[in-house]
Formats: sequence, C-alpha cells, structure tokens
Amino acid sequence: MQAFANLVAKIDSFIWGWPLLILLLGTHIFLTIRLRFIQKYIGKGIKLSITKDQFAEGDVSQFSALATALAATIGTGNIVGVATAVALGGPGAVLWTWLTGVFGIATKYAESLLSVKYRVKTKDGTMAGGPMYVLEYGMKQRWLGLLFAIFTSIAAFGIGNTVQANSIASMVYETFKVPVWITGIIMAILTAIVILGGIKSIARVCDILVPFMAFFYVLGCLILLIMNYKTVPHTIALIFKTAFTGQAAVGGFAGSTIMLAMRYGVARGLFSNESGLGSAPIVAAAAQTRNPVRQALVSATGTFWDTVVVCAMTGLVLVNSGLWQQGLKGAALTKAAFSQIPTIGPIVLTVGLLTFVFSTILGWSYYGEKAIEYLFGKKAILPYRILWVIFVYIGSVWSLSFVWDLADLMNGLMAVPNLIALLALSGVIVSETKKYLWDDKLDEVCEEEAIKIEK
Repeated sequence: MQAFANLVAKIDSFIWGWPLLILLLGTHIFLTIRLRFIQKYIGKGIKLSITKDQFAEGDVSQFSALATALAATIGTGNIVGVATAVALGGPGAVLWTWLTGVFGIATKYAESLLSVKYRVKTKDGTMAGGPMYVLEYGMKQRWLGLLFAIFTSIAAFGIGNTVQANSIASMVYETFKVPVWITGIIMAILTAIVILGGIKSIARVCDILVPFMAFFYVLGCLILLIMNYKTVPHTIALIFKTAFTGQAAVGGFAGSTIMLAMRYGVARGLFSNESGLGSAPIVAAAAQTRNPVRQALVSATGTFWDTVVVCAMTGLVLVNSGLWQQGLKGAALTKAAFSQIPTIGPIVLTVGLLTFVFSTILGWSYYGEKAIEYLFGKKAILPYRILWVIFVYIGSVWSLSFVWDLADLMNGLMAVPNLIALLALSGVIVSETKKYLWDDKLDEVCEEEAIKIEK
C-alpha cells in the first residue's frame, strides 16, 4: 500500500509540475487573445450576476450558479495556498498569482459558455451540463466525457470532501479544543440538511454564505493593511520588483529566483481559481440564462473575485506583515499575520477558513453528483448524497495524506480533457461571443433548445 501511495504522490507531483502549468497558462493566454481580451467585460459580468433572467431556462439564478461555483472555489487555497506561494516563491509570487487570475478569466468564460451551449435537459426537467457533455455532444467524444466524469467523481470525494472536513476538524480542535469526532458529526448533519435538497438547496445556502464569508475575510485583510498602511507602498513595489528579479535570502527566508516566484505563484493561482479544470462550468450549466454568453460573463467574474481580489488581498497582507522573512510557511504564516489584529485577528481567520472550507464541501458535492449522474443516471444520486455525508465524518476523524495526493492527481487530470475541448472548440466560443456580445445582442434569447436525454 505504501509503495502505491508513493507512486501516486510522484505522479501527482509530475502532473502538477510544469506540463500542466504550461498547458493551463498557455490556454489562458491563447483564449485571452482569441477573445480580444474578454477581461474588459468583467464589469458587465458583475452587473449581469445580480440581474435575474426570470424567463430563461435553468434550475437556479445566474447569481446562485456563481455563488455555488465560488463556494467550491474559494477555500484554503486562497489563504494557506497563497501563504505557501509567498514562503516558497517570495513576494513576487503574489504578482504571478494575480496575473494567473487575470488571464484565467478568459478560460473560465470559455468553459462556462460551452457548458451552457451543450447542456442537456433530463426527463424530470432539470439541467445537466459540464465538460462531460461538451466532450460528448460538442466534440462527439463520449469516451473523453466518461474520463472527465470519472476523474471528477474521485477528486470530489478527496479535494471537495474528506480533506476539507479534516482541515475544519483539525482547526476547530486547535482553536477551541473541540474533539474531531464531535465536529465531524455536526458537519455531517449540516451537510446532509443542505445537499439532500439538491442544487436549489445548495444554492440558497451559498447565496447567503458566499457574500458573508468573502466580505468578512476581505474586511479583516483591509483592517490589517490600514493598521500597517505606512509600509503598503513599499510592499507593492517589492512584489512587482521581486516578481522579475527574484528575492535574496533574508533572515530565515531561503531566498528565491524568478522561476520559483513564477512557478509557485502560477501554480497557486491555477489551483485556487480552478480556471481550466472544468469544475465551475458544471454548475454554470444549471443557471437560468437567455444565452450561453450571459452566463459565461457571470461565471468569469468568479475567477476575478477568487484570485484577482481575495488571493491578492491575502498576498498583500502576508508580504506587508514581514513575517515571511522569518521562515514561517503555510498556515503558520497566515496565522501569525492575522494575529497582528489583537484578539479578533485569529477569530477572523478561523471564521474565514471555516466558512470557506464548509462552502467548498457544498459546492463540490454538486460537481461530484453531476459526474455520478452522467456515469450512472439519476438512480445514483441519492446513494451518492448519503455516501457524501458519511465521508464528511470519515474525513473529520482520519488523517488522509494519501487521499489528498490521489484527489489532487484526479483534480489535475480533470483539466486535460477539458482543455482539449476548449482548444478544439475555440472556434465555437468565438462564434457565440461574436453573435451575442460583439454584435451587441446580449439580451437575445438563444433559439437552440437544450438537448433532451432520458436519464
């Protein structure tokens, strides 16, 4: 078993190394250019996200689809992940994380557009979509759709469930000394209450939870920056300078090169916003939207909020604190930085992490559910939801380093068939964008009906 675990860890390290980083970042840049810098429409996307498309087909509002995607996306990567990037790549890694988010907006737009265009309507009238349906109906490659669904269903139980539950239980124990099994039971019950009601129930909770958790966390970051406002200009200058020159060794900090700053900044940015991995488009396909472009613009704002705002705020706080020079890494660095706010600092961080992680469990439950539905049909949904709740408890009480590696690997492998579809169907993406956005017909209703399937 240990030999297999070591093999998985090695493959995982390779997959999340330069091959995937180059493929993802290359796709981001390629789509940015082909879509004439779609990022300039981010304001329009934000406006659309709070506008209801009442007469459009779909299961949930555009905002609910965005909130659910953000629930799954905003997580420990935005807090601990950025701290890891700064510790290993230096202050310059913050700029590379930010730039990855800026370019990733184009990929999130593209994959969401395709998922709405090729979504299907099941026999009970609900929508189903995502890269698996794009691969089957857009590219006529069902075998790639099956692969994507398999990777997603496995990744969901790891990265979206057990490892998240484990991090919550560990954090609550460290902060409040509550036994992990008690946290596990409470979390399993709360998860069951939400997910057994399906996407509408998940969306209702995410509608409330996501704006609260993002505002609460960003407010904490702003307080820290205001407290140390005198050093903020120097911090920003340092981030830009070291992104292109590297960082000399200082104190306990080992020092980093430009390549390290770029590698860890890009890797953490990609991992955090999930642009190109194919997860968020699954819920985008459930949105009530008149045409694929409207929801694509809304979904693209997810990467903006996740990386361009939340990750950037975290990075600024961590570098501005100066604590990265003392050799602190990951969670320890973040905890030390937030401890600079007397009494309430650790509470802000704990509440932020708790809500981020719990919302990730909810969002990923829907991704995994849709992957299972694609593989086995509607009959598999209820057993899947019950299994999901059980694994929330298991994750809370077990240490699962092997599961993390396996889930991380599956998460990376999800990107491959999804990126194949994005590149192969880039002409369709451009055509739809021209039809509705560039020709100024964003309010038009798409005349193509969703494909009907008997599942």
